[in-house]
Parts: sequence; C-alpha cells; structure tokens
Amino acid sequence: MSGDAPETREASSGPEPSRKGPFWRPLRGGIRRLRLVGAVLVGLSVVAVAGAASLLWLDRAYPPRLSPADPPSTIVVANDGQLLRAFTTREGRWRLPVALVDIDPLYLKMLVAYEDRRFREHAGIDLLAVLRASGQMAAAGHVVSGASTLTMQTARLVEGRPERTLARKLDEMARAVQLERRLSKDEILALYLSLAPFGGNIEGVRAASLAYFGREPNRLTPAQAALLVALPQSPETRRPDRFPKVARAARDRVLDRMVSLSVIPPEIAAEAKTEAVPEARIAFPRLAPHAAEAALAAHPERAVHRLTLDRDLQASLESLVAARVPLFGPRVSGAAVVVENATGRILAEVGSAGYLDDGRAGHVDMTSALRSPGSALKPFIYGLAFEAGIAHPETLVEDRPTAFGNYNPKNFDDGFQGTVTARQALQMSLNVPAVALLEAVGPARLAARLADVGVDLKLPRGEAPNLAVGLGGVGIRLIDLAALYAGLADRGVVPELVIDADAPPPPEAGLPRRLLSPVAAWYVADVLSGTPPPDNGRAGRIAFKTGTSYGYRDAWAIGFDGRHTVAVWVGRPDGAAVPGLVARSSAAPILFEAFARLSERRAPLPGAPADALLATTATLPPPLRGFGAAAETPAVLASARRTLRIAYPPDGARVVLDDLGGRRQQLAWSVEGTSSPLTLFLDGRPISVPTHSRTGSIDVPARGFVRLTAVDAGGAADSVTVFVE
Repeated sequence: MSGDAPETREASSGPEPSRKGPFWRPLRGGIRRLRLVGAVLVGLSVVAVAGAASLLWLDRAYPPRLSPADPPSTIVVANDGQLLRAFTTREGRWRLPVALVDIDPLYLKMLVAYEDRRFREHAGIDLLAVLRASGQMAAAGHVVSGASTLTMQTARLVEGRPERTLARKLDEMARAVQLERRLSKDEILALYLSLAPFGGNIEGVRAASLAYFGREPNRLTPAQAALLVALPQSPETRRPDRFPKVARAARDRVLDRMVSLSVIPPEIAAEAKTEAVPEARIAFPRLAPHAAEAALAAHPERAVHRLTLDRDLQASLESLVAARVPLFGPRVSGAAVVVENATGRILAEVGSAGYLDDGRAGHVDMTSALRSPGSALKPFIYGLAFEAGIAHPETLVEDRPTAFGNYNPKNFDDGFQGTVTARQALQMSLNVPAVALLEAVGPARLAARLADVGVDLKLPRGEAPNLAVGLGGVGIRLIDLAALYAGLADRGVVPELVIDADAPPPPEAGLPRRLLSPVAAWYVADVLSGTPPPDNGRAGRIAFKTGTSYGYRDAWAIGFDGRHTVAVWVGRPDGAAVPGLVARSSAAPILFEAFARLSERRAPLPGAPADALLATTATLPPPLRGFGAAAETPAVLASARRTLRIAYPPDGARVVLDDLGGRRQQLAWSVEGTSSPLTLFLDGRPISVPTHSRTGSIDVPARGFVRLTAVDAGGAADSVTVFVE
C-alpha cells in the first residue's frame, strides 16, 4: 500500500466522551448565577429601602402646608350657624370657611367630573391623565390639556406659588402625594373649596356664592353650580362682574360637558343656559355689626364667633328700626334688644338705626350707652312697695301737688288726677305717687336692690340715690332695662344676659338673682298688662312701660310677654333734645311692631301666684286701702289709734336665722294688744295664723330686707322692716 495514502481514523466503538465536563460543573454555574441574582436583588432592595427612607426623611423634613399662610376670614354667625358678618383676611381677601355638608351635592358632582374624574381613585397624581396630556402635547406640539388633579391644585393653592414651570409642576406632584398621606379625600376637597380663586379678592366657593348670588352654596341652581365650576379655571378673565359674556360662555361649556358625561340631562342644561349671569357683586351680610365688633374685641383669637342671635329676627328688627327712626329727625338714632326671659339669651340686638350712617352716629352702640330712663324705673318702685306690704295694686294713692323737701314733682302734662289706685297711677305714669312710694321704700334700697341683680345706676359724682332717681335722674343702659323687665316676666328673678353662644357655662348656680318676690313681680306685670297701648297695638297682649326723659332727650318702651322681653330706645346719641320726642308716639309703636314680628313665638303672661291677694280697694285689709294722704280716712285713723303692736322682731333689726350648724331657722314673731283673728303679711303675702295666736314663726328663705305687717279683726295694724341674714 502506498505510503502517501491518506490516513484515516477509525471511529471508536466505545461511548462518546461528554463535552460539558464533569457533572458538578453545571451545578456550580447555576449557584453562581443564583448568587448574582441574589446580589442584584439585595442591591435593589437596599436601593429601594434607602430610597424609601430618603423619601420618608424628605417627607418628614419638608412636610407640606396644610393651610395657607394667610388665615381664613373671621366670621360671626347666629346661634344656628347662619352668617351674620364676615371680615376680610389680613391680606384683604374674602375667604370663608366651609364644610362639604354645606355645599350643594350637584356642584360637587360637577366639579369632580369636570376637574378630576378619578379623584377618588388616585393617590394625588393621575398617571392616565399625565400620559394623555403628554401624548396630546407630543402630537400637537403644544399643551392641549392639563393633568393637574384636585389634590395638585390644592397643594398649589396652599403653597401660594402661582408660577407654572416644570419644576413647580413636579413640586405640586410631590406635595399632592404628601397631602394624600395626611388628609382624607373629603378633607382635601374641603381645603380646595375654601381656597379656589373666583375673581378679585374672592376665594372659596362660599365667598363666591355669597358675592355673586347672595346665597349660601348649600342650594344652587345648575347654572350657578356650572358657573362656580368654570370660574377657577381663569378667575380674572371670567369674572361675571367684569366680563359677563365670557363668564356665560365658560358656564355653558361646563354644562355641555356635564351632558356628555351624563351628569345632567340635556333638558336641564338647556334650561340652565337661559339663566342670566350676575353682572355685579353682592355685599356680604353685615347683620348685628355692633355685636360682631364686640365679639371680635372680646375674643380676637377665635376664627368663628357664634352668638345667641336669631338671624331672621335680627334682620327683621334692624329693618324695623331703620325704617321707623328716620321719621323723628335727621340725627335721631334708635336701638332695640330682644331677650328670652327664661334663659337670658339675647335673640336680637340693634345698636343704631344704621351702622354706616355717620349723621346718626351709627357706629355708636346705644344698647350699652348710659341714658336717663325717664319713668322706666317706676315699675320697680311699685314692686318694692308691694313687696314691703305698704301698698297693693288697688291701694288708693294721691296725685296732688306735693313737696318733698325742695323737690316738687309734676306730671308730664302739668295736671293732677287726685285720688287714684296704685294700678291707675302706674298705668298713667303719674309722678307724685311714684315719688311718694319711693320715699317710703327708700331710694338707697331701690339702688341696692338693682345692684344686687347686676344693674348699677350711674349717679353724678359724689351723689347718693335720691328721690329724683324715680323720675329719671340717673343713668342706665338699655340692655340693663331689658334684663330688669325680663325679671318681672319671670316672677322676679333677673336672668343673666348672654350673647356669646360658646361662652363656658357659668359656675354652679347659687341663689337666683331675685329682684322682687314672685307676688310683687306678678302684681307689677298684671298692672303693666293693662297699660293703654299706642295706636298700632292691641290692649292686654303684652305688659309694657314707656319713659320719656327730661327735655325730650330719650324715649323708651320696654315690654314683655310670657316668653320674650323687648326694649326700645329712640333719641340722639349726642344727648341733644329732640322737640316733640315722646315715648308713647315714638318708641312704643316700634315695641308693638317688634312683638307683632314675634307673633309665632309669643306666649301668654303667667297667671297669678297662689298666694297673691286678689281684692278690690274695699276688700283690702284696712292698712292697704290707702297710702299716704289717701290713708287718712276715719276707718284707717281709728285703726291707728288702737294698741296693736309687733313686739318682735323690732323695727330695723338685723336677725340671723342660720344657726352654728348652718341650718336655716324660722323668723319668730310676737304681737301685743290685738283682737282675734289676726292676719300677718310678709312682703305683702298673707300668712296663715291659727285663731287666738299671738306668737309664731315664719319661713324666710332669702337673705335681705323683709316687711312684716300684722292686721287684726278691728282693722288695727302695725308693720316692721327687718334685715334677715
């Protein structure tokens, strides 16, 4: 065989050796790959944890604002939350607080559908909206639609940075996520609705609704709701008070969009488009301006001041005073107060006839100004006389020219009525009987009793109370007279007036602020209910008293029924005389008109207490049949000559009834020289005495002066006044 023949290799008949090497090599490679994957995962986890930690740190280090730097408007509301007065913020904006429950549901539905349909689903950033806006911008070469969510807009409004750059947009996104972590969806929406711009210095949907529609946003028409949705998009160019056509077009586009989204049907949208767009702003409410200013001064730290006032009654009374008072002169003002007798809550308080009327000094709150009350204090003189047992409504008194030292009071018409009952004297506001009774009870006692219930009379410097107090020679406030007359209505207990509905409750109540005994207070109320009414009133509906101060400077009318007391004043704030200003023809008609506006809330006057002495002049005990000169009849003179005498307690004594253990004892009494049967009167209230008794004891629960009167079967009588402790 030739040596140059090609050499061939025979195939081996044994197994072909493996090209992958030994069997552990794949396993080792898989382990390496697993280690690599694990390392990558660990690295990613570390990066993720570090990133999350960094974001958490950044979130905590740079938390978002949850409220703007400029706080919202301070508001004053009525007892039920209705707006009385609002004030601009420090930067001059109208930004009123609002809650979602106080906003029309249709408006909320329109707003979310128009601005952020996935508001309830996203976490602050709507990624679908971002992708859609990016695609539209790439295709069109400019911004076609935005991707701001309501949360992002809220973040921008809170931060107060209006620039629209990419950096600001990214910042808004980050802040939106932060807000979503801290607030609920409803809280974010409420924050947006309180900050959204609506043109000019109007911010928030509540301020916008009041400024453009004159109403709260709790009930809006579809057209109004659509306009409020459209305005924040471009608040300055769409302002209806400046650009009504642009505003209407924007509103109509919102309505069309709501139809396409099936939020409202086409026929509702078509009807809404026919509604006019407001072309001027409406002034914000300015009710109870004096009370609002006082509330701010008392509690400047509060954002919301809630008063006890009834908004509708306040508005009605302000319009009444503003309409009636100008009839009496160009510089005449007026004031009125309505009080709830049982609680002392002030339901309406009108401080002047026009807050902005400089000619009438409208800024001066005449409910708290010191003025002469004229005859308005007379009922309390009679009440003290009734309580002391020296007079009764049917007691005869003399109205004749009388000198009290150098003091010679005359009646308003310079005439005299002769002998009249105390009832008639008070109803006709006669001066001589009032001064005579005041002399008997003591001016100092009247002033002290009023001070005990929180009413301090203003006397000239260095002077003590004198008889002139009874006819107006003293200063008093309208608000104090309202409280005193409310006490007459409530059986002699004077309420503590309150206007701050959020004031802390008073400390545990002690003894009531009693002005008069229940019987004496009812006597006075019963007498005043018979006072002849003015031309526009009906007799017997209310108990009331008028008063005209010396020189025609002040006219008063104060009245009450079983539920309310109304006090009215008319005059010039500067104290100048107003010729012809008489309470009966000026203040009294306003009083009766005010009660007419309270007609649905009226309550009858309470009935007589069980121990009231219901009698005629002839059937009264002899000592009560006449007072002063009217008591000098043969029968009374005969009784005075008898020997009946109260032996104990002595007249003018101070008697301590609390023993060392704090237990209340009864007041002991003893009578000498009497014939049976004997009748006792404690502050005019008859006390049952057993037949033939000459001694006994009486319950006297309250501290203060009491008058004890004893009358026997023959008409003899004696009285003592003691101070009980």
